[in-house]
Amino acid sequence: MIRFLILAGYFEMSMYLHLSGKLNQYINLHYSYLAYLSMILSFILAIVQLIVWMKQIKVHSHLTSRWAKIASIAFLAIPLIVGTFFPTVSLDSTTVSAKGFHFPLAAGASKEVQADEGTTSQYLKPDTSTYFTKSAYDKEMRTAAKKYLKEEIIKVSTENYMEVMEVLYDYPDEFAGKTLEFTGFVYNDPSDKNSQFLFRFGIIHCIADSGVYGLLTTGNDQHYENNTWVNVSGKITIQYHKQLGQSLPTLEVNRFTKVDKPDNPYVYRVF
Repeated sequence: MIRFLILAGYFEMSMYLHLSGKLNQYINLHYSYLAYLSMILSFILAIVQLIVWMKQIKVHSHLTSRWAKIASIAFLAIPLIVGTFFPTVSLDSTTVSAKGFHFPLAAGASKEVQADEGTTSQYLKPDTSTYFTKSAYDKEMRTAAKKYLKEEIIKVSTENYMEVMEVLYDYPDEFAGKTLEFTGFVYNDPSDKNSQFLFRFGIIHCIADSGVYGLLTTGNDQHYENNTWVNVSGKITIQYHKQLGQSLPTLEVNRFTKVDKPDNPYVYRVF
């Protein structure tokens, strides 16, 4: 019975996420086919377990069978109740503030903070190096960098956001002086009132390896509140950030335009 309830509950929850359109808040939709396959398999296995269970309960009394049916209905309703009445929340600058202003880019610092937090969350730069050998990763990023270095204006879209941010942090000196345009939500730098970070929350494979990615911006003569979505354009420079203790690729902005929050605020890594 327990196996049937677990499998059926997983099927119900997966179906709910698909139908409600909330699946993209948990996984990279480029891997949605895996979610479909697991949903189908869980349904088939749940049917098998149901048949096995029904054969077993024939040896029990009528009373036991009735209570088993009531319990099964209650357990099967739990995933739908949780999914319906415990809504997902889009991550924003509140999440950034809650985790503290410490974006560890250096490998040593990153490992220390991750060990303290018990997390593998990433900050500022998407890092997909763990999914490649060193030589394969270098080749992949070099190819991507060459593609964008050829462009007169680098336009960052939902589709290429993660890739662009990764190569910018991998090769900041090469991109210095290039014009870049992208959209993100504002996170005011608590250490410098004249600087603002522009972020988007991204997912590499699933929510477990998600992070907040973006750039430090300068040159804005208008203050925007946290979580304000803006489209910006400017020149890429290198600026030392005192609190983080390192140089960052920074966008020296010449245009800020307030925009509506995207229907889907998340971005995903495309391999």
